[in-house]
Amino acid sequence: MKKKPIFVTQPSLPPIEDFLPYIESIWDSKILTNHGPFHEQFTCALKDYLGVKEVVLFSNATLALITALQSLNLTGEVITTPYTFIATSHSVIWNKLTPVFVDIDPITLNICPKKIEEAITDNTSAILAVHCYGNPCDVVEIDNIAKKYNLKVIYDAAHAFAVEHKGRSLLDFGDLSVVSFHATKVFNTFEGGAIICHDELTKNKLTKLTNFGFVNELEIDGLGLNAKMPEINAALGIVQLNYIETAIDKRKGIDELYRQGLGGVQGIQCLSNSKQSKKNYAYFPIFVQPSYLLDRDELYEKLKNNGFFVRRYFYPLTSSFPVYEGYASSSKSNLPVAHERALAVICLPIYPDLSFENVRHVIQLIAEV
Repeated sequence: MKKKPIFVTQPSLPPIEDFLPYIESIWDSKILTNHGPFHEQFTCALKDYLGVKEVVLFSNATLALITALQSLNLTGEVITTPYTFIATSHSVIWNKLTPVFVDIDPITLNICPKKIEEAITDNTSAILAVHCYGNPCDVVEIDNIAKKYNLKVIYDAAHAFAVEHKGRSLLDFGDLSVVSFHATKVFNTFEGGAIICHDELTKNKLTKLTNFGFVNELEIDGLGLNAKMPEINAALGIVQLNYIETAIDKRKGIDELYRQGLGGVQGIQCLSNSKQSKKNYAYFPIFVQPSYLLDRDELYEKLKNNGFFVRRYFYPLTSSFPVYEGYASSSKSNLPVAHERALAVICLPIYPDLSFENVRHVIQLIAEV
């Protein structure tokens, strides 16, 4: 009998019996979208769980990123990282802004504050940073730079749900933070996302932009999208919140097992634990060094051939795709650390239902080399 493949992630879902009453309620009410009762309930529950001031729900995080940039009335250039999923920089282009890529820190893999400051010009209007793998950017230094040059700060916090830093939600830093509820993330609503902001005025503006810019039945005051989260997704989010802490605890156990098993393997480097007060263990990246007896892609193929479908997040770099390679900031000489890390990375399977037996098998396959 062929072994069932193990993918890099698998969606966490609650018991179906917990969700069925919500589905039945939606069927009874016939309210499917347009800020229904579950949408409002989920919004309030998220604010309480995350400890943030305002939350605006979206049907997906890419639309949330696009809207976040739009809402700030930016012009010119946005400094960002190449070591991220393509949606980060796509959101810049969709707003007719110019992405300026800068290099990353070799330890955290987050955008390097020193490189940010070096790239600022008279045309720079914002910094779009990513909390890569859920590890916090240097939020203090980025905030200092933003204040010094009067720039907006948007955090792509797609990986950072439930992460806390310096005693508060990591989503509470910057002007706006965008989080993803995609099926591959630590917390999912099948598909979805949210923007975290700091005041009701901003929340109201963002909310209008999720609904075509409608102020009321007769007025539109912005070029909004149809980006509202449907009731079915919001209902799932309400139920998912009951299980998120258990899911994170299970991820922690897998993270610890990988670190124990791989810590002594020559040529395999695990990402350093960051110093935030609470992690979410969203990913488990390793970096294949020259001293390892296989190169990165050979190890990738070995694991795949044994039924473990790992991923090379983030390879290729965003800046290497044809739509971006023409920008001066995309040159390899401008991004040496990002290129080196992208050529070395493999993200190993990690999700709450992954068995320790399968984790040990992954470790064995890597260590036996």
